[in-house]
Amino acid sequence: MSRRILVTSALPNANGAIHIGHLLEHIQTDIWVRYQRLCGHKVVYVCADDTHGTATMLKAEEEGTTPEILIERIRQEHIADFRRFYVEHDNFHSTHSEENRVLSELIYERLHKRGLIFTTKVEQLFDAERNMFLADRFVKGECPRCGADDQYGDNCEVCGATYDATDLLNPRSLISGTAPQLRESEHYFFDLPQYSEMLKDWTTSGTIAPQVANKLSEWLDSGLKAWDISRDAPYFGFLIPGTTDKYFYVWMDAPIGYMASLQNYIDKHNEVTFDEFWAPQNESEVHHFIGKDIINFHALFWPAVLDGAGFRKPTRIHTHGFITVDGRKMSKSRGTSIDAATYLDFLEPEYLRYYYATKLNGTVDDADINFDDFVQRVNSDLVGKVVNIASRCAGFITKQFDGKLAAALDDEELWSRFMQAQDAIGEWYEAGDTSKAMREICALADLANQYIAQNPPWVLIKEEGKRDRAQSVCSMGINLFRVLMIFLKPVLPKLAADSEAFLRVKPLIWSDVPTPLLNHEIAKYEPLFTRLERKTIDKLVAASVVDEKVVEKVAEEESATAATDHISIDDFNKVELRVAKIIKAEPVAGADKLLQLTLDVGDHQRCVFAGIKAAYDPASLIGRLTVVVANLAPRKMRFGISEGMVLAAGPGAAEIFLLSPDEGAQPGMIVS
Repeated sequence: MSRRILVTSALPNANGAIHIGHLLEHIQTDIWVRYQRLCGHKVVYVCADDTHGTATMLKAEEEGTTPEILIERIRQEHIADFRRFYVEHDNFHSTHSEENRVLSELIYERLHKRGLIFTTKVEQLFDAERNMFLADRFVKGECPRCGADDQYGDNCEVCGATYDATDLLNPRSLISGTAPQLRESEHYFFDLPQYSEMLKDWTTSGTIAPQVANKLSEWLDSGLKAWDISRDAPYFGFLIPGTTDKYFYVWMDAPIGYMASLQNYIDKHNEVTFDEFWAPQNESEVHHFIGKDIINFHALFWPAVLDGAGFRKPTRIHTHGFITVDGRKMSKSRGTSIDAATYLDFLEPEYLRYYYATKLNGTVDDADINFDDFVQRVNSDLVGKVVNIASRCAGFITKQFDGKLAAALDDEELWSRFMQAQDAIGEWYEAGDTSKAMREICALADLANQYIAQNPPWVLIKEEGKRDRAQSVCSMGINLFRVLMIFLKPVLPKLAADSEAFLRVKPLIWSDVPTPLLNHEIAKYEPLFTRLERKTIDKLVAASVVDEKVVEKVAEEESATAATDHISIDDFNKVELRVAKIIKAEPVAGADKLLQLTLDVGDHQRCVFAGIKAAYDPASLIGRLTVVVANLAPRKMRFGISEGMVLAAGPGAAEIFLLSPDEGAQPGMIVS
């Protein structure tokens, strides 16, 4: 049954170039969209640039232009970058558009009419020199919890604390450098708490992954707060109806940009209708692809706004993790925050598309780009396994058999193995688990190469009476290659198109898998894919470094940090380690990793929360002895107070080993 699907990717910010972090999400979305289309479903894939906010206004000022000119230039650059990576949005629009203004005002007025909008006075930091209120990211100061300097006005990168900008110690404006004042202003709020029960049901109904739902339950269980949807002038954005100096906060009109981009597409093509996707009751689907850092906006605020304004809620929100490079955050100074345009100066776009496909598993796990692994996967999987099948067989078919494939399949059992894989690979594509799909495809490629090696056509062609068998083996190989190309087409559209030309077939679709090419003439083989050299990666990284002086400074800072990473024996002597007996262990509701342990430490009992849930069955821990840091200051958590820390070691969440004392130890003993 054909499905009608609206698909979106999160909106890139209109303040800078597309980089490999953005590409993860848009490639992930494009793969999913291409798979759906390969299956014959009707898909409209839209996106837009996220344009509004103080940052856009200031960047335009810095460049001596207007925000409108700035965002249109960047939009065109973004469109070009995505297209060169074969990411094919049906429409790539802008949140600063007439469609978005009309829809934002419509939604606001519907919410206001239902009593879901109210105003209240709030205190904000104000830059008197620039005569403007300061957003959180335009203020820095000392963390109110740990005292770390140079922290933004919303969270501390040192201790992880979250807070309001007004809580910062010794704050300073990043715009003028002056100390901001505390001033009062009237703001507009959306009454999100009214939707708490609806959101509890909706977030656990299969619309989002279970681990994401667990995270959202922390916000829901602790009580939702009304959402501030306004910002004060000066601000680049849409005026709130009925006001002269209040603007929609960017996160109010940004998700509405999905709807606006669809409307813009409809106005240009007239192929679908707006209500077909956004009316409250319809059989169409709406799928959002986003990063885990904006899940609260998309899975709490957005569905509540849609419901309040009389529109349907999303069918599913697909969430991915962050990208690291060689285990670290992307960094301009190290050359690992790589712009799309710079990447394309050195490497083929499908290298990255395939590598990301091997990493994405349908969860919010972070993905790491390891450059050695990157080279190995491209060369081993694509060149050495998949393309190798065609290159080994095509020459014989062309030179010895006038390009004509045999009339029958040589190995029905092997063919059946490939056919049996189709449903599973399709299910993995649907679930976003492309890593499993790529592993299965490579396993099939291995089988095809083993088949050719066990029936070598270069030997058969020389043996008397086996010429026809050589044709059959090579024809079998070409047909297996064709199936693999269908399986890989969502990931590697350029390679698939080149392969279709080589095979002399019309564009392949998912339902073509079971039908082999028999008595069919193929074209002369031309190399389909080239090997990747590690030295090319090194050149790419070098070209991405912003400033050699910055690199030297980073190295010096890392060296200085390493030199101060040691502690003295006096520091160590302050740590009190005691033997503890686990007398109770149970999972913590709403937490993915925590177990609540009740410990006997000799003269009393205490509660400790430990992140060992993935490694241990709680029942197996009862009665076990372990070691606890007994004089660690109690830590207040949402689940209760943790009175210490149990010691454990291991390479990952699922491989953690509690430290245990030798036989004979008793609860309360000091470990020395």
